[in-house]
Amino acid sequence: MSHAGTIKQFVIEEFLPDITAQELADDHDLLSDGVIDSLGVLKLIAWVEDRFELPIGDTDLDPDNFRSVAAIDAFIAGARRTEVAGG
Repeated sequence: MSHAGTIKQFVIEEFLPDITAQELADDHDLLSDGVIDSLGVLKLIAWVEDRFELPIGDTDLDPDNFRSVAAIDAFIAGARRTEVAGG
């Protein structure tokens, strides 16, 4: 199950209030484009933990996991699979 719409809405509300969901591509690199800085990544991580009830450990803190809407969505899906598998 994709959460891209929910993630995109959060990113727009918090970091890109002047654009629409249609204008933000799922694969847009939020980090290299400067949309999200290091503090923004922390805010995003806290939101993912809270919204999706997923604990994010130190090994998950790879910036590539939070680089784009698609990457965040894939990270959540992978974390859920690990959770279900008993990880």
